[in-house]
Amino acid sequence: MTSNKPNLALGTYKDQLESLPSEGRVLQAQYTDDYVVVYQAYSSAISEWAVQHKCFGGPDYSFNRMSWIKPNFTWMVYRCGWCEKDANQERVLAIKLRRDFWEEILSNAMSTSWDREKYPIREEWKNKLRESDVVMQWDPDHEPFTNEKYSRRAIQLGIRNDMLKRFGEGESCAIVDIEDITDFVKTLKSTWIEGKEQNRCISNLELPVETMYPLNSMLSQKILI
Repeated sequence: MTSNKPNLALGTYKDQLESLPSEGRVLQAQYTDDYVVVYQAYSSAISEWAVQHKCFGGPDYSFNRMSWIKPNFTWMVYRCGWCEKDANQERVLAIKLRRDFWEEILSNAMSTSWDREKYPIREEWKNKLRESDVVMQWDPDHEPFTNEKYSRRAIQLGIRNDMLKRFGEGESCAIVDIEDITDFVKTLKSTWIEGKEQNRCISNLELPVETMYPLNSMLSQKILI
């Protein structure tokens, strides 16, 4: 596993909350001109292979399934139970994904919710969803360590087929780097549990910095509306 401090920009949860909308669909991420950070949770065997090779593969990984990526750190750790949910989600990886490929994923995303205005015929939407290599889902964002839900929604993107292979297979994959941040995740949880009740303050948590991801008008119409 890695040291407790990940190779990511960190800041307080309070500052992040103040910079984000309190409701609606919120596409937040840590990004540079070159890459976007996304998160995935896996078993130890898959994670160790991925960190070593900076791509995905090995005897325990399958490209014949849907794989979900999340740009929202707190949504990722909520979904995997802070690495305690089950053995298939006991390690969290921070994946730096080429930004051009990230935007290609967004541009090909099909919503898992039926939009009657875009697809008046339900079967047309279902067929498009079935054929798409990228599916998009919005779920309520959660406060760390609690089941309290925010009014805003966090995105997760499922990739499969050719898009999944281009994402993570071999030397030509779109991944810039993969870092195992499990120690960091577990330390956040243990520090919270072991801290004195009067000193517990979610606002002061030091988490990966995430801001609103800039979308052009076409992607904004496709993703956020």
